[in-house]
Amino acid sequence: MNAPFNPARTAHREPFVAFVCDETTAEVLRPIAVELGWSPEKVNKGGLRNAVQTLSVSASPNILFVDLSESGDPLNDINALAEVCEPGTIVIATGQVNDVRLYRDLVASGIHDYLLKPLNPDALRDTFAQAQTALNAPKLADPANERPHCAVAVIGTRGGCGASTIATSLAWLVSEKHSRTTALLDLDVHFGTGALALDLEPGRGLTDAIENPSRIDGLFIERAMVKASERLAVLSAEAPINSPVMSDGAAFYQLQEEMRGAFECTVVDLPRGMLVNHPHLITDVQVAVLVTELTLAAARDAIRILSWFKSNAPQTQVIIVANRVQPQAMLEISRKDFEGSIERKIDFVLPWEQKIASQAAKLGKPFAEVGKGAKSLSPLADLATRITTITDSGERDDAAAGSGKAGAKGGSLLEKFKVKLPAKAKK
Repeated sequence: MNAPFNPARTAHREPFVAFVCDETTAEVLRPIAVELGWSPEKVNKGGLRNAVQTLSVSASPNILFVDLSESGDPLNDINALAEVCEPGTIVIATGQVNDVRLYRDLVASGIHDYLLKPLNPDALRDTFAQAQTALNAPKLADPANERPHCAVAVIGTRGGCGASTIATSLAWLVSEKHSRTTALLDLDVHFGTGALALDLEPGRGLTDAIENPSRIDGLFIERAMVKASERLAVLSAEAPINSPVMSDGAAFYQLQEEMRGAFECTVVDLPRGMLVNHPHLITDVQVAVLVTELTLAAARDAIRILSWFKSNAPQTQVIIVANRVQPQAMLEISRKDFEGSIERKIDFVLPWEQKIASQAAKLGKPFAEVGKGAKSLSPLADLATRITTITDSGERDDAAAGSGKAGAKGGSLLEKFKVKLPAKAKK
């Protein structure tokens, strides 16, 4: 049984649970369960239907025994069971239908074995022994799982600079172009657009997590995340604006921890106010993407945020992305002057592509996906590649590590741009 995004977590599961339809089957199972060191109380009545209902609200065991005797359509019912089973669970089924085609179809659907009733104790012991061997067998090395987790925070210097658009696009690029299971966590609880940008309903997962942090575990993540594709899932919210969020940030941090175990990459759309209120959210973030426009206010705030990273998260590499950049004649501040004010280079520049942005909004698709054929947006793909290279190597990228210089010198920001500002008319 497999479900997307969550690896097997056998250490936190019951070793064995059974759901049977009759007492005769239960009486055969209980003594064998005791022999194997399992609790006989884990043999429950109710068959497959009870199994689906129970596992929809609780963690799956390592070995699950289900009775199909009362099932009118065993194949469809097994598929329903697969929807609520965590990956890594070994399922053994029993039933009264003696049909080799059914056996083959059930095994093909993912179950470990199908035993015909009435159960033979010796055959049952052999099946359980095989299941335990399969659980304890060494897993084949998967190069993808040997890579460090990729943790990225995307932060806007100002509202409306396009940080959420960049975050959604990065999550899509890492999942599609770099083939990594990716979580997009949108921490703008009231006005987040992570789900909206992907034409999804946000659900209540994020607000439930904030209200009940103790509920956050692997199973909660699996149920709360909204699936956008085979390798991309989103946790976003549209909390009522008359309900202020009262949180010390523990829920946000715990969400990141659980996602770290369930996904290969986490992209966090992080409102800049979170840096002030919950600085611990950056603790394990390897790369911060600072999205900015070329304006005076954005330059001021870029200096302040870069200085914050130098003092509070020196381990995090900062990449600066200038977004929605218009032709030189329409810029409030030139790129050269902006870089001079923050005392470091801009890493990537994305032009203002209004048509692509409008089309992406209409289609409910990521900006990077809609504009994948546009040469002007190739820096987005380069940004995703830079991030995965940094996180895979675990080394500092000198091109993105110059944030420490920003704001080192005193003086007003207006002083740096005074030659560009019109002189006041004399009275």
